[in-house]
Amino acid sequence: MRRGWWEAVRARGADPAVSFGRSTSSWGASLTRRGPGFVVLYRWKLRPEAEASFVQAWSRISELLLEQRGSLGSRRHRGSDGLWYSYAQWSSAEARSKAFAADPVDSKASKQMQAAIAEEFPEVVLESYADCIVSGLS
Repeated sequence: MRRGWWEAVRARGADPAVSFGRSTSSWGASLTRRGPGFVVLYRWKLRPEAEASFVQAWSRISELLLEQRGSLGSRRHRGSDGLWYSYAQWSSAEARSKAFAADPVDSKASKQMQAAIAEEFPEVVLESYADCIVSGLS
């Protein structure tokens, strides 16, 4: 399985050693590549009947933040605990603040997301110490 992963990374023109912050001459080195400067974790309990609506709205907003407001991207997950999770990456706290200081990128999608949320938990700011995610693999 791991061999297939390395091949996929190389097929996209990336060097797996560089992707993981390792020197090609030292495969046993620890991971050293730090991630983006600012990451926020979001958590929600959604109304079961509105999950599809939430996914659609979240995708729209995330795409617009990436295209128009300087977001470095985000990922959405559904946990085994029934909660939905998302983490968004930004170059800095200031970049995120600036992105949200303006009007919503899509007010209809924002209202759609809010209507789907049964319970929202406090945001968690994460400090990145190592980045081991390979991007761009399909």
